[in-house]
Amino acid sequence: MLTAARAGAAALAAALLAGTAAATPAFADIPSPTASLGAAPLPDGLYGKGDPTYDGVWRQSLALTALTSAKVTPADSAVSWLTGQQCADGGWPSYRADAATACDPAFEDSNATALAIQALSTLGGHQDAVDKGVQWLKANQNADGSWAYNPGNPGDANSTGLAVNALIATKTDPAGVAKAGRNAFDGLAVFQLGCAAPADQRGAFVYQTAPAGAPAAEANALASGQASLAAAGGRLPVANGNRTDAAPKALACADGGATATAVPRADSGEAAGAYLTAQLAAGGQHLTLTLPGAAPTPDYTATAWAALGLVQGGHPQQAAGAVDWLAEEGGTWTKGGTDAAATATLVLVAQAAQRDPAAFGGADLVKQLTALGPAPKAVGAASASASASASTEKDKDSGIGKFWLLGVGLLIGIGGGLVLSLQRKRGAKL
Repeated sequence: MLTAARAGAAALAAALLAGTAAATPAFADIPSPTASLGAAPLPDGLYGKGDPTYDGVWRQSLALTALTSAKVTPADSAVSWLTGQQCADGGWPSYRADAATACDPAFEDSNATALAIQALSTLGGHQDAVDKGVQWLKANQNADGSWAYNPGNPGDANSTGLAVNALIATKTDPAGVAKAGRNAFDGLAVFQLGCAAPADQRGAFVYQTAPAGAPAAEANALASGQASLAAAGGRLPVANGNRTDAAPKALACADGGATATAVPRADSGEAAGAYLTAQLAAGGQHLTLTLPGAAPTPDYTATAWAALGLVQGGHPQQAAGAVDWLAEEGGTWTKGGTDAAATATLVLVAQAAQRDPAAFGGADLVKQLTALGPAPKAVGAASASASASASTEKDKDSGIGKFWLLGVGLLIGIGGGLVLSLQRKRGAKL
């Protein structure tokens, strides 16, 4: 049943990313292991309270990366849970309830693997697990240089971008990781729209290329957002460096796009940044999820990754509007700080934009994220001071409120006393 569930989840995820009519199945149609096992307790050390079947390793990796970057030392149980999920061949599945059971290689997850590699690289001290993970990525690279969500399937922009992020995080040159003469950057370029695309889509990424004879694939918001970080040469966590004052350069198409089809590697990050900047400006500083038969909705994940990609490319000013929007609207995405993956991603966005994650949109994201997992081993000075600062501001506001209420109470009391006094005098006269 677990295999069927993972297969269904992967197919649904692919359909959602692609934005095709195949996205109509609901998760209710997918067998759930937890449904057959009953309300099983969540594993010790895991961040988040929801069913981890489809995102356990993903959300754990984001949480560990975000907290470590915020100078919080996670509990040993949180780290050991992630390392314990690794399969014997070096890959990670989305989640396995029984780590003693051997993994099914067909259902190991390149996205989970790429995020786990970045988390353990950020933590440090887990080089063996990191090296095995990188070897798994190399072994499961497609012939065109790309990666698929599950091994043996056609590649996609999101998975390829995440794999490139992981290679960069481990100081492994993606240009040197190749299959059949096609390296990781070549694989990423497969999905980026060049001069042959409509002018308003140039620089964007499609989720997957269209089969022969089918209409050309169109730009995809989430694919463009996630792949942009890799196109800009980045990984998690994002460092705010190489800042420029200029806007990203749009792809130059001197020949009108009649012959050019591929985006040169040197132009990839800028072209993606220019496309995302235009899309954010047109969409009220956020990207939009559009599915057949459904009303367009804000795409928080795509917007967050777009902001990360822009900052990595040296364009934090172009990311600022999206960061502001996420600060204002992010509480909906994080469900009030109870969604571990969303909360961790917002921490990473805040840090990349040099905002205080302990006071982001009026919320202490670090505190919220910490509360979703085991008690940390230690909280560093930066995180502690940020939280203390947020707490102090809250106390100040609270203090002002208390004094205001006290003053109002005194006035009411005095007023009430005068009224009673007047009433008594009137009663005496009568």
